[in-house]
Amino acid sequence: MEVRAGILLIILGTALVTFIPRVLPLMILTRFELPEWATRWLSFVPISVMAALVGQELLMNDGEVALTTNTVEILAALPTFLVAIKTKSLLATVVVGILSLMALRFIFL
Repeated sequence: MEVRAGILLIILGTALVTFIPRVLPLMILTRFELPEWATRWLSFVPISVMAALVGQELLMNDGEVALTTNTVEILAALPTFLVAIKTKSLLATVVVGILSLMALRFIFL
């Protein structure tokens, strides 16, 4: 298999652009002791991002708020949310979410 120089440069460039924003802050922040308020604030970032992604997927359709088009997904999100709160286990949450959605799609669709 032959790789052209242009394609190789594109692959290396995208790898660099992906690598730098992830590694550079990590390298810089490991040299400093963050204040307690900053550490606490940063601990909420992953859950905030996940909530924004899931909320947008559940509540929006084609860029508009649409609660009626994603009924099965919203119903599947309820037991998933409860399991996430109770167990705080990513694996259990994902398994319950997949099984809930699968069962509801089998019943309603």
